[in-house]
Amino acid sequence: MTEVSELDFAKGDGLIPAIIQDADSGEVLTLFYMDQEAVEKTQETKEVWRFSRAENKLMRKGDTSGNVLHVESLAADCDVDAVVVRVHPVGPACHTGERTCFHNPMKLN
Repeated sequence: MTEVSELDFAKGDGLIPAIIQDADSGEVLTLFYMDQEAVEKTQETKEVWRFSRAENKLMRKGDTSGNVLHVESLAADCDVDAVVVRVHPVGPACHTGERTCFHNPMKLN
């Protein structure tokens, strides 16, 4: 089991990427950035917390939209500088109202 203290926040100026994945479907819902406090609060509350780079503060997902992400599990990658958070979403994950933030297909050349 990886401890929060083992995560390498230094590579990302105090932040690590957090891939948010639907625990039932496996669909990637969004990508957040977390600082140590966001990871700790996510573990404690079993709801996703993130560090908003735009607002430069810690935020709980759903505080403004009501679309909370209930955490099933957390896993660190092999370099301990990123995490996957498996969740059960209440409502859409994207601030646009889409289920996932990755709803813009791109052309392959």
